[in-house]
Amino acid sequence: MKKKSILELLADNTGRASALRNLLAKAELHQSAEEQVLDAIPATLRSGVRFISSHEGDVTVSAESASIASQLRLRQHEIMEKLREKEMFCYVWRFQVKVIPARYSDRTLPARELLSNENARLLQEEAGHTKDKNLREVLEKLASHAQD
Repeated sequence: MKKKSILELLADNTGRASALRNLLAKAELHQSAEEQVLDAIPATLRSGVRFISSHEGDVTVSAESASIASQLRLRQHEIMEKLREKEMFCYVWRFQVKVIPARYSDRTLPARELLSNENARLLQEEAGHTKDKNLREVLEKLASHAQD
């Protein structure tokens, strides 16, 4: 008996899959493929690697850094051999790796340092010696931001 695809299983009575069911089926299929591809990749290289697509024997993955991508390329024959053991990837003949950096980093901005009383006193003193009225006002305003 022929194994039914996910789309055939989700098809409604009229034989047409709704757009949402079709999308869900594709997402489930992609997730399953990604799990199988990540299982074939050595554990030391899995972090930062994502499955992109598989089309006509061509498997494409992305890596967050160039160093991981080059290590994947060096071990591509080993990875393809493991992939060919899976039914979904039995005809894999090419393994592509693209470098796609993370969209954002988890860096936090450094906290602003407060103006010390000594620096505030020096700004106030400099404001007293300045002849320019606008500059004096700016220096006095800066001095007022001192920590208490």
